[in-house]
Amino acid sequence: MTYDFRKIEEKWQEFWAENQTFKAENDSQKEKFYVLDMFPYPSGAGLHVGHPLGYIASDIYARYKRHKGFNVLHPMGYDSFGLPAEQYAIQTGQHPAITTETNINRYREQLDKIGFSFDWSREVRTSDSSYYKWTQWIFIQLFNSWYNKDADKAEDISSLIAIFEKEGNQSVNAVCDEDVAAFSATDWKAFTVKEQQEVLLQYRLTYLAETEVNWCPALGTVLANDEIVNGVSERGGHPVIRKKMTQWSMRISAYAQRLLDDLTMVDWPQPLKDSQTNWIGRSEGAEVTFRVKGREEVIDVFTTRPDTIFGVSFMTLAPEHELVAKITTSEQKEEVEAYIAATAKRSERDRMADVKTITGAFTGAYAEHPFSKEPIPIWIGDYVLAGYGTGAVMSVPCGDQRDYDFAKHFNIPITNIFEGVDISEEAFADKEKTVIANSDFLNGLPYKKAVKRVIFELEKLEQGKGKINYRLRDAVFSRQRYWGEPFPVYYVDGMPQMISAEHLPIVLPEVEKYLPTETGEPPLGNATVWAWDVKKSAVVSNQLIDHKTVFPLELNTMPGWAGSSYYFNRYMNPNNENEIFSKEAIDYWQDVDLYIGGSEHATGHLLYSRFWQKFLFDKGIVPKPEFAKKLINQGMITGTSAFVYFVVARFAKDKQFYIAVSKSAWGRVDEVIKNWRNTHPVNEKAFRYSVLNRIHSPVEYVNSSDELDIESFRNDPMYSEFKDAIFIGEKGEVIKDNNDTYIVGREVEKMSKSKYNVVSPDSICQEYGADSLRLYEMFLGPLEQSKPWNTAGITGVHSFLKKMWRLFHGGNDGAFMVTDAAPTADNLKTLHKTIKKVEEDIENFSFNTSVATFMICVNELAAQKCNSREILEPLVLLVSPYAPHIAEELWSKLGHATSIATAPFPKFEGKYLVESSKEYPISFNGKVRFKIELQADLSKEEIEAAVMAHDKTREQLQGRSPKKVIVVPGKIVNIVG
Repeated sequence: MTYDFRKIEEKWQEFWAENQTFKAENDSQKEKFYVLDMFPYPSGAGLHVGHPLGYIASDIYARYKRHKGFNVLHPMGYDSFGLPAEQYAIQTGQHPAITTETNINRYREQLDKIGFSFDWSREVRTSDSSYYKWTQWIFIQLFNSWYNKDADKAEDISSLIAIFEKEGNQSVNAVCDEDVAAFSATDWKAFTVKEQQEVLLQYRLTYLAETEVNWCPALGTVLANDEIVNGVSERGGHPVIRKKMTQWSMRISAYAQRLLDDLTMVDWPQPLKDSQTNWIGRSEGAEVTFRVKGREEVIDVFTTRPDTIFGVSFMTLAPEHELVAKITTSEQKEEVEAYIAATAKRSERDRMADVKTITGAFTGAYAEHPFSKEPIPIWIGDYVLAGYGTGAVMSVPCGDQRDYDFAKHFNIPITNIFEGVDISEEAFADKEKTVIANSDFLNGLPYKKAVKRVIFELEKLEQGKGKINYRLRDAVFSRQRYWGEPFPVYYVDGMPQMISAEHLPIVLPEVEKYLPTETGEPPLGNATVWAWDVKKSAVVSNQLIDHKTVFPLELNTMPGWAGSSYYFNRYMNPNNENEIFSKEAIDYWQDVDLYIGGSEHATGHLLYSRFWQKFLFDKGIVPKPEFAKKLINQGMITGTSAFVYFVVARFAKDKQFYIAVSKSAWGRVDEVIKNWRNTHPVNEKAFRYSVLNRIHSPVEYVNSSDELDIESFRNDPMYSEFKDAIFIGEKGEVIKDNNDTYIVGREVEKMSKSKYNVVSPDSICQEYGADSLRLYEMFLGPLEQSKPWNTAGITGVHSFLKKMWRLFHGGNDGAFMVTDAAPTADNLKTLHKTIKKVEEDIENFSFNTSVATFMICVNELAAQKCNSREILEPLVLLVSPYAPHIAEELWSKLGHATSIATAPFPKFEGKYLVESSKEYPISFNGKVRFKIELQADLSKEEIEAAVMAHDKTREQLQGRSPKKVIVVPGKIVNIVG
């Protein structure tokens, strides 16, 4: 019987689906284990072979834990709101829901073909109203909460109102806006309802505020920092500018210290922890207030080196700083406004990364030094960010390289407080040893004492205080998009009101256009039925808005990270219509035991998810402050791109054509073109050519010898401009057909549709089978490392599976030939060393070495002609997590009526690895003469006696008595004499 992998895989995939083999129970008596993958956004391109890498690893571990007796939760769903579907809707008019459904069906088909053990009964989709009902519910909980710094947790807004009613806000220690005015209980009670709501917005954990955002005019929406690459949108490459807009924001800054501290609670990769630590950016220092000369305004700055205050030579404000327009003099207004317009086109990320370009403008205004009272020029520069610290810095050129470069560039006089002091980068960084000189009352003080003295003196002047600052800023939570979660918000007198939870979900309305309105409103502004009737508690026609009982609904939608910030909890009880999840479900599953996904989510999804988890923990909704115990970042599977090298040639202005030069000839392109011209005469004066460089070729047009299928390339509509190109081979010959060879260039790159190097798992499963794909992806190398894909390499693991199949089938007819024969000692040794190694590998996530171990095991058992059930049945169990289809088929052939999925994992027994005998090399005067087999447990004396009694020893000695016999038990015997 041949190994018909297509038939076997289809059979067992149908069996798993029909029997819900991998369905997890919430009330199991078994110990739980929760394995989770970062769920995908279902793009139209479908999966390529790089996508399943982490899924295969998590699936192996999930299957292994089932064999170990755990109740395993291994769910899958889709992060199905997003910009790509909306852009497609804008271009085609097709509703994003239709596109998304089509893409999900494609993903599901591909995932099923690879044989994952997902519990599909728990599938979630962030764009389903039954799911985003709970996203809206969490938003309402955040709106109705504030952060009590004394309790160090979120509390219900009603407790804050109670304090205001009793004593005002002067004793409240909360995370709130910087500019909250003090008021008494009497003042609070005298406020109008709207005024009270405005105050509460300054404390709520989600709030409305005017914020500097990344605005993409072409996409008509705000973008997060991680959606921008090199100053343009990641999606479409459109320009992005900075502008102020009224937006919903999340007060993630309230959790900054806890987000830092609790990294010690999780087993996550250190580089990822470092990324979050740097992103949160805790720093200690002082907030200093500088008065603006001749004006009432003051400038607050945060500095980690308040001890250098006597070295302040100028001040720099972010171009977006609110004071810039107020303090800029009329003489400098034109220059400053032009500079602000220019910097608005650069993203914050670009400004932070660009340390070489020096730009700025002088405002014409001066600040007053707190101590010396000397005037300090106030500049603006885009290396200062409005959202970090206070958006202003006191610039100390004698101690900071960027300040120094700025001062030199604009010829600003530099005040040096380090005269006669070592101010090398190393010395200045060593805060314990830095000594301030030439600085009034700080002369000679070491760093720590100088900092304390400055803060003390500033507090006396009421112009500063000690402060801890965080780089982490509140997260903008509004998007001007259609395809996202609607806010459960309507507006009364301009103030946001929450829709009661019992009326959720507020379902996304139908619209005619997915673009912003002509008046610049978000796409939901096109909806005609998008108003809230407070009496009917229902969404009604906009025409009914009277601002008495019918009010306008929020037009923005939530960002992509909203639905992905809690999905791991919803999987625990996904079909619960009455609660986000039941107490019984959350108490049983608790948290994720193993989470696998990409490191690119370190400061996006993983930070936001931790924030929401901590909030839900504060509210008593989840039992753990961290949602995932262990996290593994899988590496990337890269593709081997193929390149065709082109030259643009011209005979005349109106006649242009292309010449494709084969790889090795590219380095001597001038010589090759010259040789071609010798055989193809052209007008000497009219002929010109220039180098076009290279373009990607689809990898399916290239064979394993790097030869291009020129006809397929010519006929591809994507390359229509090259249809009549001249192709030149390695020796400079003109290629007329596919009998000649054009050799492409090769380079390992990220596997991407745009690079035409994508390999579909569908074709691999069709040609080699899903089990081969699974084994090969693991065999490529360690899980955390990136590795290149090479389709030719999969034949090795496919051959292994066929060899394993033959181990169970023998004879000319290939009949199943497993017997009840007793295993030999060698059989047992091979099996148990395999059990030991595979179990260690899975526990250590070293899946690549397990595949090699399987190959060795099968080779050894084949050489031993083993057909013993006692050996082959455990082998099937060992292979099952990696190659589940062939394992299920062999398990069935072994006579089992139930799935292999929950059969106990083989138990390692060390006794089978203990050697019963040992082969000793016997040396005479250091030269090995023969070898003998002795019992492994003999003593030194017994070994010597056995060797001396041996016939070959007597033959070597020929009656002589040895001077000495050296015995090293387990290694060697040397007879001297």
